[in-house]
Amino acid sequence: MNKYLKLLRVEQWVKNLFVFAPLFFSGNITNSELFIKSVFAFITFSLVASSIYIINDYSDIESDRKHPEKKFRPLANGTISKSSARIILIVLLALVTVSVVMMRNLFSQDYWQFTVIIAFYFLMNLAYTFKLKHVAIVDVCIISVGFVLRVLAGGYATGILISQWAILLTFVLALVLALGKRRGELVNAQISGRTRKSLDGYNVQFADIALSISCALAIVCYLMFTLSPEVQQRFHPRVFYTVFFVVFAFLRYLQQTLVYNKTESPTKIIYKDRYIQVTLVLWLAAFLLQIYFK
Repeated sequence: MNKYLKLLRVEQWVKNLFVFAPLFFSGNITNSELFIKSVFAFITFSLVASSIYIINDYSDIESDRKHPEKKFRPLANGTISKSSARIILIVLLALVTVSVVMMRNLFSQDYWQFTVIIAFYFLMNLAYTFKLKHVAIVDVCIISVGFVLRVLAGGYATGILISQWAILLTFVLALVLALGKRRGELVNAQISGRTRKSLDGYNVQFADIALSISCALAIVCYLMFTLSPEVQQRFHPRVFYTVFFVVFAFLRYLQQTLVYNKTESPTKIIYKDRYIQVTLVLWLAAFLLQIYFK
C-alpha cells in the first residue's frame, strides 16, 4: 500500500488545501454546504495532481534512476510496473471525470468555470512535464499559476469572490516556494557535482535575488490585501496588524536560506523550523479572531 501512496504522492496533496482559502478567508468555514463543495473540489484537484505525478514519473523513469533521491520512487526502483502505473492512471482520470460530473449537482452557474479550471490545470501540467519544466523562469511561473488555479477552483466551487490582491498574493507566495526549491537544487548540485537540464538558466546568485524580490512582493501583496476595502469591511480593521507575523516569517525564511544556507525545500524548512511554526500558529490564531470573533 505504501508504494501506491508514494506513486500518488499523497503527501503533496497538502498543496491542494489552497482550495479552502476562499472559504476560510470569507468567514464561511463553518458553512456545511460550502464546506462540502470545497471538499469535493479538494478531492478532484488531488486526483488530477496524482495523475500528473504518475505521468511525470513514467516519462522520467530513466533519469530518476540516476538521481540520488528520485531513484527511490516506485516506478524508478521497479516496485510498481509500467503496466500497473498505466492502469492506475486510467482509474484516476475516470474518477476525476466522475467527480466533476457529480459536482454538477452541487454547483450552479459556476460549474463550467470549475471544469475549465480543472482541464486547464491538467493540460498546463502536461506541457510542464514534457517541455516547460526545462525552461527557466517559465517553470516556476507555471508552478505558481497552479496554486492560483487551486484558489480559483475553491472560489468557483463555493461561489465566493476572490480579490485581486488575494490572487496576486497566492501567485507570489507560490513563486517563493518554487524559487526556494530551485535554489536548494542548485546548492545540492554544486555539492554533488551533478546537475540536470531543469536547472539550466539558473544560478545561486539569480535565485537569491529572485527569492528576495518575491518575498518583498509577497509582503506588499499581503499588506494591500489587509488594507483593501472589502477586507477592512468584512473583518475588523485590526486585521492589518497580522502583517507583522507575515514579515517575521519571510525574514526568518530568508535567514535560513541565505545566512544558514539551508538547501532544503521551503516546505521542509517550515516543517522543521520552530520559529516559523510558532509564527504561523500566531498568525492563524490572530486571523481567526478577526474572522470569527470580531
